[in-house]
Amino acid sequence: MRFEESKVGNLFIAKVLESRITADVAPRFKQDLIGFVTKVKRPVILDLSDVTFIDSSGLGALIGSLKVMSDDGELVLCGARESVAGMFKLTRMNKVFRMFHSVEDAVSALS
Repeated sequence: MRFEESKVGNLFIAKVLESRITADVAPRFKQDLIGFVTKVKRPVILDLSDVTFIDSSGLGALIGSLKVMSDDGELVLCGARESVAGMFKLTRMNKVFRMFHSVEDAVSALS
């Protein structure tokens, strides 16, 4: 799974560079995301703006990544398109993750 990594202040941003997070890529997505969040150990913003579809395997990978965050860490999501945001609402995962419209909104809220 490809990510574009950047940093704003003490916040780390990982932009997903794939359009679909489904069962065929979810294990790799989870492995790569866990590697990223354990490496930085700070609030992490996951930018989903390029993602057009996510299934239950992709959601499971996000939960797995959230579980390995340290106590001072946080994984927030931003940029979810309507189809992706709809999946979070349908599964009530929008209650588990803080979700923002844009990277800028997430940075502002976490700063």
